Amino acid sequence: QVQLVESGGGLVQAGGSLRLSCAASGRTFSSYTMAWFRQAPGKEREYVARITWSGGSTSYADSVKGRFTISRDIGKNTLYLQMNSLKPEDTAVYYCAAVRWRVTVSKDEYDNWGQGTQVTVSS
Repeated sequence: QVQLVESGGGLVQAGGSLRLSCAASGRTFSSYTMAWFRQAPGKEREYVARITWSGGSTSYADSVKGRFTISRDIGKNTLYLQMNSLKPEDTAVYYCAAVRWRVTVSKDEYDNWGQGTQVTVSS
């Protein structure tokens, strides 16, 4: 069974940086796509970025392109999201997610989720 545990959230001023981590366990992840989603209060959960575990292919939502970088450390089974030039509109709970045998940005296709970590960006 896949377990995903996020960490690294916090409070930061606009223009600052944070790095989120997601420790993954329970499987060999070579056939997985891993992703970050976020959910702001009163809004739907939205896609942020995804990476294929084996090949490292990435994609990003337009709203974060050029500011966020998704990466993974295969040896540590850890997914990262480096967030730079943060804006107040980036404030949300950030979730790590995983799906096997698919490369997708649709939250409905991800069947493994972490508990989330809060990111708050003050203006």
